[in-house]
Amino acid sequence: MNFEFTEEQNMLRQTVRGFVDKEIMPHIADWDRTGKFDPTIMPKLAELGLMGVCIPEMYGGSGMDYNALAIVCEELERGDTAFRTAVSVHTGLNSMTLLQWGNEEQKQKYLIPQAKGDKIGAFGLTEPAAGSDVASLQSTAVKNGDHYILNGQKTWISLCDTADHFLVFAYTDKSKKHHGISAFIVERTWEGFSSKATKGKLGIRAGNTGELFFENVKVPQENLLGEEGEGFKIAMAALDNGRFTVAAGAVGQIMACLEASVKYCHERDTFGKPIGRHQLVQQMIAKMEAGLQMSRLLVYRAGELKNQGKRNTRETSLAKWQACDFANQAADDAVQIHGAYGYSDEYPVERYLRNSKAPVIYEGTREIHTIMQAEYVLGYRQDKMLNKMLPAWESTELVK
Repeated sequence: MNFEFTEEQNMLRQTVRGFVDKEIMPHIADWDRTGKFDPTIMPKLAELGLMGVCIPEMYGGSGMDYNALAIVCEELERGDTAFRTAVSVHTGLNSMTLLQWGNEEQKQKYLIPQAKGDKIGAFGLTEPAAGSDVASLQSTAVKNGDHYILNGQKTWISLCDTADHFLVFAYTDKSKKHHGISAFIVERTWEGFSSKATKGKLGIRAGNTGELFFENVKVPQENLLGEEGEGFKIAMAALDNGRFTVAAGAVGQIMACLEASVKYCHERDTFGKPIGRHQLVQQMIAKMEAGLQMSRLLVYRAGELKNQGKRNTRETSLAKWQACDFANQAADDAVQIHGAYGYSDEYPVERYLRNSKAPVIYEGTREIHTIMQAEYVLGYRQDKMLNKMLPAWESTELVK
């Protein structure tokens, strides 16, 4: 076991941290208050090679390992959850899914421009009546000659108004239940597609989130991802990547909570001494540190399994569950440490608390992950090799 980061990974962290400090930190309070998503951040991330950091160079990416993606997500969420979410969706849920399941023509047409950051990708799975229960989705894709007719609605879709390409899941045969779900690559410009942003969110207000609508959208047959009926399998594999990035982001949020709290502990005096000298405040700081270290180990363990091309559903689920819970608790404690000031947006910790709730819910609620982990231990759940695995990092340059 090697717990050391490489020189390249350390340089990457410094690059992303510098970007966050310069491009996000000075503006995020205003973006959050106004609910504004700044689309100029995405091209700036692309200039640094961060929109396809773990995608092979032959497909337009930076060719780094999967833990490099974790580093990017950590540091972006230290700035704000909205920008980690953008990379999670674009790279983790969309581009890595194309790398795993796409044919060569699809990779050339869609993956390469996404990895370069010329185009933005998003992911359309959740529906008004289908969240954790994916099989309850209502969207349909009916075969008609050399194309499919797509109808339906998606909700809580990140980058809904910003993305150019969407991975969309719909039933091609409802009689087969989840075995009748298929996956499609859909372009924003196609007739019958529309989107609408959601307002009034508790947190991640600087992010673009909303609904997608499909009204008789003609999807070419060549935009079917994988085979008909493989959609559920593709979605679950995609979530392994998405959950990995969410867990890494949670590590970044704990870092942010810890940094803000330590700073405040040295600034604020009560009862004649810095509040950091009070033992119950120290207890909260200690819990943050423990959560940070444990979460980081779980995340990078899952990333190493990805590097080796191994199934990591169990390990990624555990990392996502625990890291997001630790982040939620860290944010709550950070507000407590700040006292009344923590209840005001004069300090960033109230934003951290609001932002920390969504990751506990999306990409598998804490309840879903609790059940998954118990079923693994009890022997009720077992993961098999997929017919198309995410390429191991060492061999990604050879994948075609």
